[in-house]
Amino acid sequence: MAECFQTETENKKRFTIPLKQIPRFSVNDSQANALINSREPVIITDTHLVSSACNWDLDYLSRHIGDGLFTVYRSKSHKFKYYSDKKSLAIKEFTPPTSQEEMPFQEFVNLIKSHPKSSSERIYLQQALNNSVGPKIVEQFVNFNWSYVTGLQRSNNWGPLTSNLLLVGMPGNVTPVHYDEQENMFAQIRGSKRLVLFNPDQFENLYPYPVHHPHDRQSQVDLDNPDLNRFPNVTRLCGYEGVVGPGEVIYIPMYWWHQVESMTDSEENISVNFWYMAGNNEKIEYPLSAQQKVSMTRNIEKMILQALNDADEVAPFMRMMVLGRYT
Repeated sequence: MAECFQTETENKKRFTIPLKQIPRFSVNDSQANALINSREPVIITDTHLVSSACNWDLDYLSRHIGDGLFTVYRSKSHKFKYYSDKKSLAIKEFTPPTSQEEMPFQEFVNLIKSHPKSSSERIYLQQALNNSVGPKIVEQFVNFNWSYVTGLQRSNNWGPLTSNLLLVGMPGNVTPVHYDEQENMFAQIRGSKRLVLFNPDQFENLYPYPVHHPHDRQSQVDLDNPDLNRFPNVTRLCGYEGVVGPGEVIYIPMYWWHQVESMTDSEENISVNFWYMAGNNEKIEYPLSAQQKVSMTRNIEKMILQALNDADEVAPFMRMMVLGRYT
């Protein structure tokens, strides 16, 4: 990964993370496609990917999105950290950081509009866009610039599109550092988002939770207040940052760590992402890429856990394999 030197963002608490700016290009610039082909992040300014949804705001969506129920998350702070319901059942002492409920969209809007500024509690809507929404929204969804993303899908050998998520949040909401196992084209509709990204080669500096943990794929490091005694490698972090505004799209490659913050330039923050499965024809060439090493690490962890059938035995087993032999 290129050395970080262009900008530095100082954490207000205790340490500084050197951050380069995520490259920004027009859709007609060949460098944009070259970065995507290389599986590196890029902000693309004029794809018109979601131009048909440019009038989506809370009031418009309330009138047209339909009477169904939508998934809304509540957090006692501004942070919304993902966790797996299924994996949480196996850890008795686990306390979910957010709660989840289903409600009509208008009820969600009412909660946002009546939210006391003094309250630390936040809400966040995340819902798959499908034919359960109103016909007006379906029409505009169909009129997305699908030729653009399907062209990327073909040229980069991505797998099938798995989902389009509608994301509606309050200013200041943060999704902490995590990675996904899919390719992500993230389109901003209203408001703007600041993203901090880290290459998969920063794996050992971000201390991911074990694969059996409910916070699998999440970093244990709180960038706002890192515990440098537990996680000393965090001082070696080196990453990228960028702001995505209305009409812009950012490509977040699979396995790239990212933290997403809704900026305070708007009372509402609306995005739609396009998630694609990985292709199945990637060549194995040496040295392995950082993405391939992360995938291999996950598979080894899963295999050991399955063989031992006890999550508490995994760490001692791996220490036994390594300590005194490979150290």
